[in-house]
Amino acid sequence: MTHQNDFPFSELFSAYAAGTLDAGLALLVETQGALRADIKDAVTQSEALSGAFLEMTEPAPMRAGALESALAQIDALEASAMTDRASRPDEDGEMDRLPEPLQHALAASGNRDSWSKAAPGIHRIALDVGSEMEVELYRIQPDAAIPRHSHGGQEYTLVVSGGYTDASGSFGPGDLAVMGPEDTHQPVGDAGEVCFALIVRGGGFRLTGVLGVVQRILGRR
Repeated sequence: MTHQNDFPFSELFSAYAAGTLDAGLALLVETQGALRADIKDAVTQSEALSGAFLEMTEPAPMRAGALESALAQIDALEASAMTDRASRPDEDGEMDRLPEPLQHALAASGNRDSWSKAAPGIHRIALDVGSEMEVELYRIQPDAAIPRHSHGGQEYTLVVSGGYTDASGSFGPGDLAVMGPEDTHQPVGDAGEVCFALIVRGGGFRLTGVLGVVQRILGRR
């Protein structure tokens, strides 16, 4: 596992500012920035540096209508998010309290209510953000456990609200855990509050024990 203090955030932020970061990781950066002022400040600094670099380069001509097309797409996305929030009942308002970047991602994916059961007390929604990685929002009930698993690649878990604990420690809102193929863990939702977590992973995950045998037989990730 890569602890937060050891993770090369500067590389992530630089790629985000340059517009070269994978869309799933870009959503993670934006969401964490909405939760933590220090992350937002670091991203702003990276964007300023990137902007200064761009000012020193020769501008390339835009194709005709490019600006109008981009503005129209932004307007359509904002309208979709507003319509989704207004028309969909939400008894306890859990989803409406999610950070704006996640609200927009859910609206763009068009599946805000499409929760699938991953395990007892664990539900998830796949987010279609144009990423080459798997991007999912998890809802973890208090004391519910995600089955023990390892990873086919890097897995980034950002706690949006509530918290969870595994063998490596406890994680709360704004905390980021980065797991690699060598890591195995079993996150358990903290007592007293539902945990929402944004997970971005490459290479899928691999269940361990009996569930792992079943997973391999069924040929699932």
